[in-house]
Amino acid sequence: MSEQMENRADSSLEKTDYSRKWLIMATVGTGVFLATVDGSIINVSLPTLVRVLNTEFAVVQWVVLAYLLTITCTMAGIGRLGDMLGKKTIYMLGFIIFTLGSALCGLSPSVHWLIAFRVFQAIGAAMTMALGAAIVTEAFPPEERGRAMGIIGAIVSVGIVMGPALGGIILGVLSWRWIFYVNLPVGIIGVFMVRRFLPDFKPVGRQQFDIPGALTLFFSILLLLLGLTIGQQQGFFQPVIYILMVGGVISLVIFVFIEHKVVQPMIDPKLFADPLFSVNLTIGFMSFVGLGGTVILLPFYLENILGFSSMKVGLLMGIIPVMLGITSPLSGILSDRIGSRKITMVGLAVMLIGFLAASTLNQDTTVLGFAVRIFAVGAGIGIFLSPNNSAIMGAAPPRQLGIVSGMMAQSRTLGQTVGVAVIGAIWAGRTIYHAGTAVSEGATLAPVQAQVSGLHDAFYTAVFLIAIALILNIRAFVREQ
Repeated sequence: MSEQMENRADSSLEKTDYSRKWLIMATVGTGVFLATVDGSIINVSLPTLVRVLNTEFAVVQWVVLAYLLTITCTMAGIGRLGDMLGKKTIYMLGFIIFTLGSALCGLSPSVHWLIAFRVFQAIGAAMTMALGAAIVTEAFPPEERGRAMGIIGAIVSVGIVMGPALGGIILGVLSWRWIFYVNLPVGIIGVFMVRRFLPDFKPVGRQQFDIPGALTLFFSILLLLLGLTIGQQQGFFQPVIYILMVGGVISLVIFVFIEHKVVQPMIDPKLFADPLFSVNLTIGFMSFVGLGGTVILLPFYLENILGFSSMKVGLLMGIIPVMLGITSPLSGILSDRIGSRKITMVGLAVMLIGFLAASTLNQDTTVLGFAVRIFAVGAGIGIFLSPNNSAIMGAAPPRQLGIVSGMMAQSRTLGQTVGVAVIGAIWAGRTIYHAGTAVSEGATLAPVQAQVSGLHDAFYTAVFLIAIALILNIRAFVREQ
């Protein structure tokens, strides 16, 4: 695209009619809520799926993994397509595919068909997740962008809290198939909302899709995630893991080379020259590595170590998303007034305190003691998330909002996946180390004190990551003064 066309594309967005911003927020919020609920509701049904589909956990967990891998690998490419073809077109197609995929999942005759239909469903989810932030960024004036991102964060927290509860009710009253059928009315309403309320900005000028770049990025992420996922299940010291990881790194190097050579790259390398973009994207990824890796361990701690019931575990696990939902809108509003860098710094500091406090959990911790320690983690991520997302989207050129939105969403899911694999492996390895002997049944059946010590080491890892992120943020703040 020529510089003249780029300027025309940028100036066209300055004429946006902001009077429809809340209708657009409601439309995007519907998609965010649907994707978030679906992501959390399915976890509750895994034991039921093992039983009714006559399979085993090693197979049924791919109902979750296939969905997550598909989303993570495709979001950047979808974001680029949104910039090329128009975000409304891709977003509405995403709603349609997700809704149809939900119906097919509910009709699945076997676990293998269910996994296949979850991949199809995930493509639709990726279309909405990749472009939601871009659409909201266009709909709201720059001085209200943090507030808008905070509202999206609150919707995410509501979906996370409601998912397990709704899943439990459905499984108690209806069959597992309604875990997916419940998406249908919301999806149908969402399609009509997209068609009615979303503006249809058409990109200016003819653009080309970077197919070699898209393919190499897709395979690099897929191979790396498969290596992490299979390595966590079967052990990292196996030839197949080395092959997957090396293949992923080689594909990533080829991708970077391609992006520096093509005229219209899928991800413009010039984006990373802006520290507001590159630093915030990096610390966002690091924060989700720490959060994803540690939060996945808490149910095991609450149930195996403290002996709490499933209902109590579910309630206690709701502390983090509830705190996120409370603090995210407030921090977004503050970031609009005083700037994002200061607020993200506060959020990272609160997260650091939360992870340090969580590293003192033990077998004698009370319910109140757990809540006091863990609420800072949720508050910190809520304070951090909306201003950080606002800064990333604010640094994106208007013609590249789609790809930046996709990259931001991709960094979040990629961080969670890496965190679950790496920090989960650290916990298991350190637990066995502290046990002082081989535990053939696995780390979850190791002596209590060994599990607690392993949990401490896992949280120390998260503390280290958040501390590095905070240092990067402070360094960027000093340079911007």
